Amino acid sequence: MSAEETGRGPVLVVGSGFVGSGIARRLAAGGRAVTLASRGRPGRPPEAYGARWTSLDATDPVACAGVVAEVRPRAVVLVHGPSDVTWCEAHPAEAAGAHTAATASFAELPGLERLVMISTDNVFDGGSARNTETSPTAPANAYGTAKLRAEELLLARAVSPATVLRVSLVYGHEPAGGGKWLNFFASCAHRLVRGEPVDAPDDQWTTPVLVEDVAEVTALLLRPGGGVPELLHLGGPERISRAGWAREIARALGAPEELVRPVPRASGRYASRPENSCLTSTRLTSVPGMDGVPVRDPATAAAALAASFTGG
Repeated sequence: MSAEETGRGPVLVVGSGFVGSGIARRLAAGGRAVTLASRGRPGRPPEAYGARWTSLDATDPVACAGVVAEVRPRAVVLVHGPSDVTWCEAHPAEAAGAHTAATASFAELPGLERLVMISTDNVFDGGSARNTETSPTAPANAYGTAKLRAEELLLARAVSPATVLRVSLVYGHEPAGGGKWLNFFASCAHRLVRGEPVDAPDDQWTTPVLVEDVAEVTALLLRPGGGVPELLHLGGPERISRAGWAREIARALGAPEELVRPVPRASGRYASRPENSCLTSTRLTSVPGMDGVPVRDPATAAAALAASFTGG
């Protein structure tokens, strides 16, 4: 029996980017009525996989109340932005305001089966390769600061069962499109299959997690019932540098590994990322039903994703 088959009623997913859309697809496939809410339309029409979309400025409490009245959700997943780490670093006050305003609009909804917020590994300073749910937070950047404030607000005000799910670097397939991709894997893969070089930091380490695995865990958390902690970590099972990961992607695609050029993270767009964007969970296995949810390592996932980038 799927996680959704034991749930009841509609789900509202606030945020329709890469992760939010991935969660919506998984929930819709499991039979839940799913509404995506965001300022702009998702790149892929949600109707294509059995969900729907509605316009929402999540920083507007009146608009949020209107969407809640329309959808009447039994569960809510908060995946709202802004999530561009570089943009947040340049606009820290706006980033913090947006994240806390959206969270405040949904924190006190009564009668939900569960309210889940997707958060980040950037709430840590990067000094440790092993950040568990009990590790002290010290945000590495403005994005981490904004997310941590939203976490604290949610857990302080929530009147329905609520869980913060911190995820490490999320990745998966994205179509070629116009050349701007939302995840590191897709950005590397599309360039590598065209024979283009990829600059990747060799001093920024992650525990990357496949978007389908994030969606599977989220679906599990939305089941009604107890046993779900307020704070959970979800990272992949392997710690790997971005340069090492890019070489793994090249191998899976059959592209020359020499196309991957190791660079220091300080030299480019990753300068504001912590040295270690790594998460370890000490609580996830205690969640009822979690034993049946695999979390794939980078090599296994790269092999599975390769055909979607090469057309094989």
